[in-house]
Amino acid sequence: QVQLVESGGGSVQAGGSLRLSCAASGYTASSYCMGWFRQAPGTEREAVAAIDSTGRTKYADPVKGRFTISQDNAKNTLYLQMNSLKPEDTAMYYCAADLGPVGYCTRGDRVNFWGQGTQVTVSS
Repeated sequence: QVQLVESGGGSVQAGGSLRLSCAASGYTASSYCMGWFRQAPGTEREAVAAIDSTGRTKYADPVKGRFTISQDNAKNTLYLQMNSLKPEDTAMYYCAADLGPVGYCTRGDRVNFWGQGTQVTVSS
């Protein structure tokens, strides 16, 4: 049973930083991907960033240069470092995981395992 538990969300002023964490358990595949998605009220869920077991990463254009995805394999934890936050980054952020290359974890319709979400609110 794969479990993904996010933490680290909160409220911050524009220009500030937050680091999200996603603790994974029950996941033993040698080839996998993990990613972050977000969804603001009234909008569709969108991919933010993804990483796979080889370390390849992908980022959505709106977050390139500001967000960094990383993983600590020893701790089975995924991170999203978010810098220079903007009010439009406000959303519920979800951790996701699946088997396969990094591209799989940029497709919400492809990913099978999801966390419960953590709220990020950026005020102007």
